[in-house]
Amino acid sequence: MDKIRIRGGRPLSGIIAISGAKNAALPLMAAGLLTDDRLVLTNVPHLHDIGTMRRLLAQHGITVEPVDAEGRVLALGGAITNTMAPYEIVTEMRASILVLGPLMARCREAQVSLPGGCGIGSRPIDLHLKGLEQMGAVFRLDGGYVHGSAPQGLKGATIVLPFASVGATENILLAATLADGRTVLSNAAQEPEITDLCDCLVAMGARISGIGTGTITVDGVPRLHGATHAIVPDRIETGTYACAAAITGGDVFLRHGRIDHLGAVVRSLGECGVEVTPGEGGFSVRRVNRLIGIDVITEPYPGFPTDMQAQFMAMLSVAEGASMITETIFDNRFMHVEELKRLGARINYHGASAIVRGVPRLSGAQVMATDLRASFCLVLAGLAAGGETTIGGLHHLDRGYETPAEKLAACGADIERVSG
Repeated sequence: MDKIRIRGGRPLSGIIAISGAKNAALPLMAAGLLTDDRLVLTNVPHLHDIGTMRRLLAQHGITVEPVDAEGRVLALGGAITNTMAPYEIVTEMRASILVLGPLMARCREAQVSLPGGCGIGSRPIDLHLKGLEQMGAVFRLDGGYVHGSAPQGLKGATIVLPFASVGATENILLAATLADGRTVLSNAAQEPEITDLCDCLVAMGARISGIGTGTITVDGVPRLHGATHAIVPDRIETGTYACAAAITGGDVFLRHGRIDHLGAVVRSLGECGVEVTPGEGGFSVRRVNRLIGIDVITEPYPGFPTDMQAQFMAMLSVAEGASMITETIFDNRFMHVEELKRLGARINYHGASAIVRGVPRLSGAQVMATDLRASFCLVLAGLAAGGETTIGGLHHLDRGYETPAEKLAACGADIERVSG
């Protein structure tokens, strides 16, 4: 099993190119189920989860083929031949549930295994099901599968989400594009990845208004057609490498990084004493003095993203003074704390809050990744630690970060991926 080995203490310097966003690519690929025409996606990242979604769509009869030599452009097309999403694939990735809405809209039935993914607490799909039920779907749970039917087809509805769930917003949006009538979705999630999905759906012929706001209106159409769409750059990867520059005292330019998608993260970096400067085609991140401890509370977009919580915890573990991190989105998302403590971090947590007391320097150790974002949190800690750090559990890292060791090594990090 592969591991990453890091000899820390080197400031990063150089350019890191940001890849397409995983969290945008997956729902966009699910949108391929909404038409028999050809949907072409560009700026596709090379990630394990993309491969998982390709296999899942193939189960439904949708071919996903690379158009270019590098596989950055994928063409999706074909007729739906199967409405079952099997356990063997769905359990690998929570985003697999996003095929439910399109299948119900196109085929009026679906059988989808309950999803898997990172073990970061309870993330039920009840909001997905309740929204689709309001549109006329009927569901039952049997044998670990959600069995859905809509004999009369989906109908437009007014749906109010109790909280701004990203996945539920995406599933309802996908289904509503082909529903009969108007769907009004209130308290919708507002993440840039949802705006990206809406933009692609509009290019496919969907009628959507309120894009980028908390109230999205969709007027269903009889059919959608093909389109070509460029996937937005990954804001979480961008924020992660910004933390890498900060924790090492480096100076890095993040090419393709969208500073306008990272308002809360950029503000928090500034409070920590990190300079963020917009530039042509991206922005630079630079730290000269020691980091300053701050308080962070995760919130739905445009608040501080839960997917940056672990990375900031690593960074704040070497900041001056004490910091408090409060996680309000997911429970059980502090599993990385014990691994950071193996590297010498001083962290105590109770319930949804963690107190981080900065130390002058971390020390290398053997650690194990527990989920996707926690995996890179350990990479960040290793970059700042004295001595050698070895990180296992890289299957988590591979789900969301493209060639991280190569990108960091190109900026001067002593890092390599090794077998065994």
